[in-house]
Amino acid sequence: MTAKQHQVYDHYFFNESAYDYHDGGYVKLEEPDVPASRLNIPAILAPDQETDTDVWYTVSAQTGETQLLPGEKTKTWGYNQSLLGPTIVFESGKNYHVTLKNDLPELTTFHWHGLDVPGPYVDGGCHAPVYPGKPRKIDFTVNQPAATLWLHAHPCPLTGWDVWHGLATAVVVKDEHEAQLPLPRNYGVDDIPLILQDRRFDEHNQWDYDKDYDPDGTAGPTALINGTVNPYFDVTTQKLRLRILDGSNRREWRLHLSDDLEMAQIGSDGGLLPEPVYLTKLMLTCAERDEIVLDFEQYHPGDEVTLYSDDVPIMKFRIHEFKADPTPLPDHLADVDYPEVEDPNAPIHQVVMSGTDEEVEINGRKFGMMRIDDRQELGKAEYWDITNTNDCCGGMIHPYHTHGGSFKVVSRNGKAPYPNELGYKDTIGVNAGETVRVKMRFNYPGVFMYHCHIIEHEDGGMMAQLQVYTQDHPHKKYRLMDMDTLLQELAKERHCQPDELVIRSLEYYKEHGIDMC
Repeated sequence: MTAKQHQVYDHYFFNESAYDYHDGGYVKLEEPDVPASRLNIPAILAPDQETDTDVWYTVSAQTGETQLLPGEKTKTWGYNQSLLGPTIVFESGKNYHVTLKNDLPELTTFHWHGLDVPGPYVDGGCHAPVYPGKPRKIDFTVNQPAATLWLHAHPCPLTGWDVWHGLATAVVVKDEHEAQLPLPRNYGVDDIPLILQDRRFDEHNQWDYDKDYDPDGTAGPTALINGTVNPYFDVTTQKLRLRILDGSNRREWRLHLSDDLEMAQIGSDGGLLPEPVYLTKLMLTCAERDEIVLDFEQYHPGDEVTLYSDDVPIMKFRIHEFKADPTPLPDHLADVDYPEVEDPNAPIHQVVMSGTDEEVEINGRKFGMMRIDDRQELGKAEYWDITNTNDCCGGMIHPYHTHGGSFKVVSRNGKAPYPNELGYKDTIGVNAGETVRVKMRFNYPGVFMYHCHIIEHEDGGMMAQLQVYTQDHPHKKYRLMDMDTLLQELAKERHCQPDELVIRSLEYYKEHGIDMC
C-alpha cells in the first residue's frame, strides 16, 4: 500500500462491554465552563552539563501552586515546577547521570516508565525511595529505539496519591534512525506531548484524593491536558505530531476528531510501528503512549478541529496559515525485531489478573514487598501469558505493565494483535476474559515489578515482582524496601504514628490481616 491507499480503522478495537463507562463508579467527563486557554507545552529540561557522550540532569520533585481554574490556585506537585514537569530528552547511545531531589514533605520514588535500565534502584519502583532533603544519584546508558516514555512516582502503596498530585512528565528518546525519517519533530511547533489526565476540583479549586478515592481507579470529571483545562493549540504547520500519554490513574481515553479526521499512528509505547496505521478512533488504556500524525491539508485559517474523548470535547486545534507539505508519511517506518524464544522447554510465565475493587490480585495473591514471584534469566526471550479473568460481559479492561524494558505482543486469545500493537510495548490493555501472549527479554539484571496500571489496582495489590538473574549470580540478593520500614518513615514525615496513617489502598490489607511485607 502507498501512503495514499490505506485501510482506515473506524473502531476502537477493544471490547465495548468492558469499557470503563460500564463501571458502577464511573465518572463521566464534563465540558468545563471556563474560558479556553492556550495548551501548556512543557519546556525541555536543560542539562546541568553535557559532553559528546555524557549528560547530567537534576530532577526535583516539589510542591507548588498552579493556576488551573479562575479563582484560587490549586496546590500541586511537580518535577522542577509546580505541576507535571519539563520534557526530558534522552539520546540513544549516551550515558546519563541524574540527580534525584525530593523537596516534598514525604518520600517518593522516580520510575522511568518504559526506559530499559537495571532494577530495582535505577528503574525507580517501590524499592528506590528518595527521602526529603536527601538527593540520590543514578547512572545509566540509554540503548533503545526512539520512543515516547514517561517519568512518574511509584512509592507503593502511594503511587496513586503521588501521580494524582501531579508527579508525571513526558520523556522522549531520540535515535539516528528516527531522525532520518520525514516526520514532524520541531518540538512545541509540530511535535508536542499530550498528557491526558482527569481531576475533580472542590469549591476552592483543590484536589482531595482521599475523598475521591475509588479502589477500582480514581477519576474526576474535568479533563486536563498537559495540566491545561479547556485547551486549544494554534496549528501553524500542515502536519502535526502528537505524543499522547494516558497519564490518568484510571480513565480510558477513546479519542476521535471532528469531521472524522484521520489519525496516522506512527508509534506506540516503545517506538515506531513497522508502518503507519490509519484510524478515526483511537483508544488508550492507562499508561499507554501512542504517537499520531494529523494532516490539516483540507483546512483553512480560522477553521477549528475538535478532539473528543467519547462525546466530550477536550481540546481544540485552531488552524492558522501554514506552508503546504506534500511529503507523504513513509510506508515503512521501522524494523521491529525481537529475539525468538529459543528454548522449547522454557516456561510460559503466567500472569492472572483477577478481581475488582479491593479484591484485585495477581495469581491469587496480593502484592508482597519482599516476595519474588517469578524468575527469568538475563538475555533470554520467553513467553508470558497475561490473563484477565474478569467476566467478558461485566468485567473491566486491565492495562498490564512490566518494568524492565519492552515486549512484543504475539497474540490475543490466539489471534493476531490489534494492528497498532505491532511495535514494542511495555503496557497492554487486556480485555475481560482474554489472554494476551507476549515475548519478553530483559537486558539488565535486577528485581522488576509487573502490575495492572490502573494505579489504585497496583496500590491495592494487583502487582507482583520478578528477579532477572544471571548464571553467574542466580540468587543475588537485593536490598528491598519492606512495608514496615516504609510506614515508619512515612509516619515520621507526616508527624503521626504508623497506625494513624491514612492510606486508602491499605485499608483492605488491614481489615483482612494481610501482610504486605
